[in-house]
Amino acid sequence: MSDAAAGSRLDVAMMARAVREARKGRPSPNPHVGAVVARGSTLLAVGHHDRCGGPHAEVVALQRAGARARGATLYVTFEPCNHHGRTGPCTEAILAAGVARVVVGCADPAPHVPGSSRKLRRAGVAVEIGVLGAQACALIEDFTVFMLEHRPHVTLKAALTLDGRLAARSGDSKWITAEPARREAHRMRARADAVLVGVSTVLADDPELTTRLVRGPDPVRVVLDTRLRTPPTGKIARTSSGRRTLIFHGPGASPRRRRELAARGVELCEVPLGKKDRLRLASVMRELWRRDVVRLLVEGGSQVHGAFLDAGLADRAALFLAPRILGDARAIPFADGARKLVLADAFALEGATVRRLGPDFLVEGAFRR
Repeated sequence: MSDAAAGSRLDVAMMARAVREARKGRPSPNPHVGAVVARGSTLLAVGHHDRCGGPHAEVVALQRAGARARGATLYVTFEPCNHHGRTGPCTEAILAAGVARVVVGCADPAPHVPGSSRKLRRAGVAVEIGVLGAQACALIEDFTVFMLEHRPHVTLKAALTLDGRLAARSGDSKWITAEPARREAHRMRARADAVLVGVSTVLADDPELTTRLVRGPDPVRVVLDTRLRTPPTGKIARTSSGRRTLIFHGPGASPRRRRELAARGVELCEVPLGKKDRLRLASVMRELWRRDVVRLLVEGGSQVHGAFLDAGLADRAALFLAPRILGDARAIPFADGARKLVLADAFALEGATVRRLGPDFLVEGAFRR
């Protein structure tokens, strides 16, 4: 076995450790980043970016390594920053620590100040980019969409029967899945910056859209409500310092209802109408982007899912499937969008995975671009 081959395997192993570390924390609107400081096969320290405004993963790992970092290798899943923001440039911290080599998983898709690798190399630090690149880039899939497309990364989430129904024709949907699946859905909410539904879901279910089944922060609750039919007495209108609600509405919304909802602490945002007098989703996405919503969980209903698919604004799907069949053609489907007349036009999921949760199954995957 050559030294080069051993080094390559060692780099992959250390980067894999950094990838696992990166999944910790809740740094939005910043990306998930993990770092490892090692000397050969000896791991000296690990770190991750825990929250926005806190120290970056590289800095955490280097501080934990202390003087042992001099002459060592830093593995980091995301290209070190080279600018002054809420914290100082990570490139300066790396140089001050005296590491000999930096191994990077993936490059920054939109660096504030380019040239971090060039700066390190000019200072005599060896830099390699692309180790476990696919896994490292997957960690920042949401951040990449946010930075390059100026919109949130969108996951369509739903609980469905095996014949693809969100609810019976009466609107009854409680409960399609069992508690293990519902708990996982709440964990998804805790990882999201915002959760979005249409007003039909609000009127039918009076949802809270919180993380009450698990520990974790409540996301911003977002409602698409063209004519502002959301009742001020509904659960969605109960706001507090840790429970925010944002309602998008059209130009013709009732002034009285605006006052009633605003008095409950609900934030209202008027956006233009598009086709069929529905809210223009591109405008909604831009407003959410302006509010630093990186990860958006869309929980329906049927027309909302269809609108996101038709607009090309759905990035992933998370579908909880219960082993039951409604067998009713008039029951409410997962998505009610533009007709797909042939299977070749169907929306395809890439890299789909299946996980069992109690009696139910979770299917996840990315929509093919």
